[in-house]
Amino acid sequence: TTTTTTTTTTMMTRMKPTTVVRCHAPSRASAAKAKTKATTTNAATSRVVPAAVGGRRRRCAGVARAIATEETFEYQAEVHRLMDLIVNSLYSNKDVFLRELVSNASDACDKLRFTSLSDSSVMAGNEEMRIKIRGDPESKTLTIEDTGIGMSKEDLVSSLGTIARSGTAKFMEMLKSQSDGENLIGKFGVGFYSAFLVADKITVTSKNPSDTATWVWESEINSSSYTVKESEEALTRGTKIVLHLKEGCEEYATGEKLSSLVKTYSEFISFPIDVWAKQNKEKEVEDTASTQALKEAWTKKKIEAEAKGEEFTEPEPKPVMKKEYEQVENWSTANNDKPIWVRSPKDVEQESYNEFFKSTFKEFLDPLANTHFAVEGDIEFRSILFVPGMAPFEQQDMMQKSRAIKLFVRRVFISDEFDESLLPRYLTFIRGVVDSSDLPLNVSREILQESRIVRVIRKRLVRKTFDMLKDIAARDNDDYDTFWDNFGRNLKLGVIEDSDNRKDLADLLRFTTSKSGNEGKLRSLEQYVTDMPEAQKSIYFVAADNRAAAEASPFLEKLKQKGFEVLYLIDPIDEVAMANLATYKDTPIVDASKEALDLGDEDEAEKAKRAELAEEFKTLTTWMKECLGDQVEKVEVSNRLTDTPCVLVTSKFGWSANMERIMKAQAMGDNRAQDYMKGKKTMEINPSSPVIAQLRKQKDADEALAKDNCQLLFDTALLTSGFTVDSPAEFAARVFKLMTAQAITEGEAPPGGAIDPEIV
Repeated sequence: TTTTTTTTTTMMTRMKPTTVVRCHAPSRASAAKAKTKATTTNAATSRVVPAAVGGRRRRCAGVARAIATEETFEYQAEVHRLMDLIVNSLYSNKDVFLRELVSNASDACDKLRFTSLSDSSVMAGNEEMRIKIRGDPESKTLTIEDTGIGMSKEDLVSSLGTIARSGTAKFMEMLKSQSDGENLIGKFGVGFYSAFLVADKITVTSKNPSDTATWVWESEINSSSYTVKESEEALTRGTKIVLHLKEGCEEYATGEKLSSLVKTYSEFISFPIDVWAKQNKEKEVEDTASTQALKEAWTKKKIEAEAKGEEFTEPEPKPVMKKEYEQVENWSTANNDKPIWVRSPKDVEQESYNEFFKSTFKEFLDPLANTHFAVEGDIEFRSILFVPGMAPFEQQDMMQKSRAIKLFVRRVFISDEFDESLLPRYLTFIRGVVDSSDLPLNVSREILQESRIVRVIRKRLVRKTFDMLKDIAARDNDDYDTFWDNFGRNLKLGVIEDSDNRKDLADLLRFTTSKSGNEGKLRSLEQYVTDMPEAQKSIYFVAADNRAAAEASPFLEKLKQKGFEVLYLIDPIDEVAMANLATYKDTPIVDASKEALDLGDEDEAEKAKRAELAEEFKTLTTWMKECLGDQVEKVEVSNRLTDTPCVLVTSKFGWSANMERIMKAQAMGDNRAQDYMKGKKTMEINPSSPVIAQLRKQKDADEALAKDNCQLLFDTALLTSGFTVDSPAEFAARVFKLMTAQAITEGEAPPGGAIDPEIV
């Protein structure tokens, strides 16, 4: 047996410094030399040498002394340090080493299958292709064995001896004209070295059908070299990898852990994976207690019969058997059959989809909808998406870190934690599987963020999700109401965050409106626009804490009188979503609590009447502005009130009363932002209100009382408009003062018409 030690040339080449001498001959120096020579010749004819020429001669000598010397060095690398950097930067989870090695074994079986198409002798009478995994806790080793194509000595040196060289990628280059070759899994050559995450020594024994010998490749984690030698163990075909586990990694030698990892990452590999693990084996044993009881009863009967002199013919009872289970170690196939997403949708029953959804994503309700599709062309992937039947209990945590999509690469599970790479944040309630044919196995978060493949996948997933939601919305049942109760807030968040898909999201929004009826039936924006009167030019909404508060809002008085429908925004996120949406099918969306409310087309008579009222009440509005000072921006006659004496409206681009209240409640709110985002308040008065008429009279009769009532009107307008009173004590004092004055005016006489109590 000979031992050959080979060092990775590309990493460990250590060369001595090489001195390279280059002579630089500047053109100016050459010209100076030529000129000096001419001057010296002239000296022979008794001509004087110019001083400038002497200077050039000295500079020329300096150039000659300054001939540059360059030294070239080769980079030096500690291979074990470099390998440690590569492996630990690509893999943050130790568990993935088994996924990588099993994928390599699957590649080897694939290569054997392809090679056998042209050369059947490679099967060597053994057509079985499978993978076996066995741990040995006592020796702290883990063995992964396959019956694939195997490797020759040259293959071991070129594939395992050169870091980041992929044998599968090289094989694919030879098969690039054959579409079947695209079924190979691994394309990146560092997958094998992930074994060093858990092992400090790796031994690879391999036999290729074209080679008569079996070879052993061996390396240790802190070594800069590896050894290759002919093996004393003869393999029929394939590769056996033995990992000598590090301290602290002993769990990877247990069958339970190995079965769990195969189930997690490699369940859908197309070749059977056998794991040596403990199993519960059923066996029958005698139930001694029950048998003894039967025998005692039989014996008693026999004695009684003999005592009576009767013949006893009942046979002796047989032993009572019972089932017991014992744990035995044996080979068991850990991976499943063909994955459901690889099958054609027409071959899959809806019940199969439901069962897959519930078992894969730990749900107990059937999904509201699902879609199964495949994308082919430059980028290939298959996917199944589901809309859950209910929101998860930890929905707030779901918004922070999603496990919505399980990503597979050629049936090998990669991860289900990708933030917003595969679906935007607002669609993280969607559950599904994506199996890509183009991504590498060691896909990382950075690769996902930069990959064109992932951007294409994301775009298609979003489009298919919208198709599912539109399908649910079109159903003639309450499925969409169920969906909206669970995930409506997600779509509102999408309106805020996803400008590209805002139009599709707008069609899916639902609201309680002034036409919802007592049942509170949700209505869409499409229904709103369809039912709009001809005179209505905008979509109106009002924001409040609840439906009752929205219905009682004074801002809606004129809108209701005109028969205009109003959206009730009772979710804190609603107002922000509508501000971002702004329009729906070219119809502006308007906050009924903002200034300059457009109530549709006005004829000339209505415009003239408004102008006349504004002029008539100009003296009062000017006086009220002086009384209220900086509390309001201005006071004007309202066109939106029919009963309420006055309201406070805010500027178009500032916070509404509802938004101001929400922002004040934020624990980490910015007080500086509140100062300039608060909407400037405009007080609108109702010219037909008796309260305003009384104030108008009081202004001339008793100005002090009128000022108190003006401030009281402002405070009550704050409350009815959704604001908070800055000084509740002062507001209460004004109310008590008004009540006291009323009591004094009415006197203490009992009301007329009082009836004496009847004595019974």
